Amino acid sequence: MMTHPSSTLAPTPARNFLGNRFVYCVISECAGGLSIGVNMNPDKRCNFDCVYCEVDRREHGGDRVVDIAQMSRELEQTLTLVRDDGLRALPAYRRIPPELLQLKEVALSGDGEPTLCPNFCEVIEAVTHFRSKGRFPAFKIVLITNCTGLQYPEVRAGMTFLNSHDEIWAKLEAGTQAYMDRVNKPNVTLAQVLKNIVAIGKERPVVIQSLFPLIDGAEPTVGEIDAYIARLREVVDRGAKIDRVQIYSAHRPVFRPGCAHLPLRSLSAIARRVREETGIQAEVF
Repeated sequence: MMTHPSSTLAPTPARNFLGNRFVYCVISECAGGLSIGVNMNPDKRCNFDCVYCEVDRREHGGDRVVDIAQMSRELEQTLTLVRDDGLRALPAYRRIPPELLQLKEVALSGDGEPTLCPNFCEVIEAVTHFRSKGRFPAFKIVLITNCTGLQYPEVRAGMTFLNSHDEIWAKLEAGTQAYMDRVNKPNVTLAQVLKNIVAIGKERPVVIQSLFPLIDGAEPTVGEIDAYIARLREVVDRGAKIDRVQIYSAHRPVFRPGCAHLPLRSLSAIARRVREETGIQAEVF
């Protein structure tokens, strides 16, 4: 599931927000406030099966293809609600501080890997076209991805619609293939993920998202964090521009047992090492 961590103050992001099929709201710590999400994978399609994921993929998902017209109507409705301070009237948002209800971004995310969306390019084109009309305050678009599909022609074409203020949040949560297999359970290699981060990072700065969970009571080993930091140095040495690294843990209820939140002291220690050993800005959530 390609999502950013929500605030402890915020309601859990509901994919049926206002009865919508594709558009929802969440208070995101990484975004620093309100994020409007576009669920690119209502069918729950993903090529990762992360131990910390909250999505139960045993249950049937929804639409395989995003209905552009319906998504656009939902986006307009949600942006109107936010602009007119209508979220305040909803029970889940009544106690949220006003500054956290300021729109920070529209995120291409959802119940799976966004780059696997069959009409990925059409979705980005529609969202950017909607933004260009100027009917609402300008917003940043964020693509949250595990990086495995960034090489697809449809995805490459879609990313040409993004401007320099938009961002790619790229998942990198392991330094070794063995740890990636344990945490992300992917059907691709760590080498392919690194290759794609380098390719996109040469074109525009990327934000690295790294979720480190507590698995069966065990923290990531020192050796694994050593390898993770080595991978960060590697992609920079290969020419990628990294704007910042987001270090966080499992905040929401997860589907699988045995996965829990890594203590703040441990997350802070990882972030400190990233800053000291790579020179890259690192944030903890």
